Amino acid sequence: MSAATTRSRTPDRLCAEAVDLARTAAEEAAAPGIVGEHVGLVSEGDRVVTHYFECKEFGYRGWRWAVTVARASRAKVVTLDETVLLPGPESLLAPEWVPWSERLRPGDMGPGDLLPTDAEDLRLEPGFSGEDEPAPNSAVSQDMAELVEAEDAEVTVGTPAHLPVAPRRGSIAAVAEELGLRRARVLSRYGLHVAADRWEESYGPKTAMAQAAPASCVSCGFLNPIGGSLGQAFGVCANEFSPADGRVVSLSYGCGGHSEAAVMPTPPRPAPPVIDETKVDPFPLRPSPDSGSVSLTPDETTAELGHS
Repeated sequence: MSAATTRSRTPDRLCAEAVDLARTAAEEAAAPGIVGEHVGLVSEGDRVVTHYFECKEFGYRGWRWAVTVARASRAKVVTLDETVLLPGPESLLAPEWVPWSERLRPGDMGPGDLLPTDAEDLRLEPGFSGEDEPAPNSAVSQDMAELVEAEDAEVTVGTPAHLPVAPRRGSIAAVAEELGLRRARVLSRYGLHVAADRWEESYGPKTAMAQAAPASCVSCGFLNPIGGSLGQAFGVCANEFSPADGRVVSLSYGCGGHSEAAVMPTPPRPAPPVIDETKVDPFPLRPSPDSGSVSLTPDETTAELGHS
């Protein structure tokens, strides 16, 4: 370690003693009563010392007023360098600034919000190629394009060379526009993979709902298939009682609303009634003499009274 390095770490005596000068500078920069006690000093170099004072202002807990003083070589007068409010080791700081494009999260957009996409967005790629010339494997060949332009020359006013814009109906862009398929950019393979991973995480086989489901969506009658390459692994749920209604779900996803999970059984037919209410049973007012409830007696008067 050199002597210069040793001297730079040792606070200059006159600069270290200039606490009153540093406090006066801090009080001039801050509001009255904001500067607190002297909490320490740090040697910044040869004859350069920074004094720290406590900050009593509300909302700046742990911050410190830093006043740097210096002294010229062979001079006995200490001068003021700068005064600034700095955070301490236990200060409450704002989070690090992040660009809006990186801190934007799904669901943050509201009505009227615009989300411009980057020109170099990896999720997108040109929607068509060969805008000026048909692709080599295209159904619209160069000969057909020339034939179309020749037909246009007969129905338009003047020759194509004298028109404001020469007809280019034989180009890929023109054909795509006629079919309603012209899009400047479409999803790239990377964009497809990113979307598939996102949907798989939300409504995939590893979710708690799918783990407890009796069957997967591939056999559910409420699954609405989708086209394209994503249709081999995803579909749209159309069950209003399912937690994934209207969502793109994996074919391996499942829930308790599966169409074949719990088919309602046929209601059982009631047992025949014990008492047939459709029939009438005769009940005599007097019991039959031979029923055993009335003793046989020759006395007719007693017999008329019946059994008491």
